[in-house]
Amino acid sequence: MASFRERRRRPVSPLTRIAYFFGLPILLIVLWYALSFGSTNFFVPKPIELAQTLWTTWIGDRFFDDVLPSLGRLAVGLFFAIGLGIVLGLLIGSTRWLRNLLEPLLEFFRAIPPPVLVPLLMLLIGVNDSMKVAVIISGAIWPVLLNTVEGVRAVDSVLNDSCRSYGITGFARIRYFVLPAVTPQIMAGVRQSLSIGLILMVISEMFASSSGLGFTIVQFQRNFAIPEMWSGIVVLGLIGLGLALIFQFVERRVLHWYHGLKEITHDS
Repeated sequence: MASFRERRRRPVSPLTRIAYFFGLPILLIVLWYALSFGSTNFFVPKPIELAQTLWTTWIGDRFFDDVLPSLGRLAVGLFFAIGLGIVLGLLIGSTRWLRNLLEPLLEFFRAIPPPVLVPLLMLLIGVNDSMKVAVIISGAIWPVLLNTVEGVRAVDSVLNDSCRSYGITGFARIRYFVLPAVTPQIMAGVRQSLSIGLILMVISEMFASSSGLGFTIVQFQRNFAIPEMWSGIVVLGLIGLGLALIFQFVERRVLHWYHGLKEITHDS
């Protein structure tokens, strides 16, 4: 048993992590190259052709005209979605009567697909960057909000009563007791919000837009620029990968105490 625990605690070497990270993508690219070798299918470009198209299409003016504005709108939308989700979730989760009052309304709005709100937001806000940010917020806020509410509801009642007994109330209770206890659920909601925000960023740019990744990919598709269309999809995948890596980096530092506690619990 001791040797098993020692093997489990042994840190993974950097070379092993790199092999895990790049192993499957390289295998898929090799398989893609083998299956497309000698193929004349117009709709499926070869890996080398796609790599060349990716470089020539997105490294240059289009990166500044389409990619950066999309990333800016995504960052603003996620910032407000996560911030509002945490604040409202703490407020609703901590107030029983408010939670009972708003629960049917929250479930109603959560069930509405955010893309359906795009025409409505176009009428209310107009066709501008604010509308696209509002679309991202309308969908990305729910995982954070609902996870925060449920996390507050699941706070240990004994510890909660102890805080009250020692006179720890108000902001101090939120800061030193509720927020640390709810952070794992909040981070789980943030992970879901990142992918939802990326999807809604693309959808918002497909409606009445003249720039952005979503608009450009649709234009490529309509003009039968198939390699360019595929290259735009690859760019979206790389953005999603970048968001996942950033999230893992932040999560390890925010929840270092949580992961350490889990390791101690598993080893005991």
